[in-house]
Amino acid sequence: MRNSNFQTKRKIIYKTMSVENLIEGLAQDVDGEKGVEHDILIFTLSTCMWCKKCKRFLDDRKMAYRYVDVDKIDFRDKNKILDYLRSNYQERISYPFLICKNGHVVGYNPNKYEELLE
Repeated sequence: MRNSNFQTKRKIIYKTMSVENLIEGLAQDVDGEKGVEHDILIFTLSTCMWCKKCKRFLDDRKMAYRYVDVDKIDFRDKNKILDYLRSNYQERISYPFLICKNGHVVGYNPNKYEELLE
């Protein structure tokens, strides 16, 4: 009986957790000497060549960023995040999906990264 109450409470907490809090809990930090002011967050796939290039682009410029490998998270969390991205950015979902204070970029596009991170 006690375990059942715990599961019920857990489901309630899960349903009421904001997507922003969910993302914060899942995001991995990468330290860098620059870029903190841009608040860079990228959604990636762990096996995606373009996602790896995006991370390398930021690493080569010593940029601090956070990332979520969406293929490594629970499918319910993934669905919440994808719904959040679609509703807030009105974009198709493709990876990498980079978000920062100056805008967002869908797909690997180093020229647009340069523009946003000046």
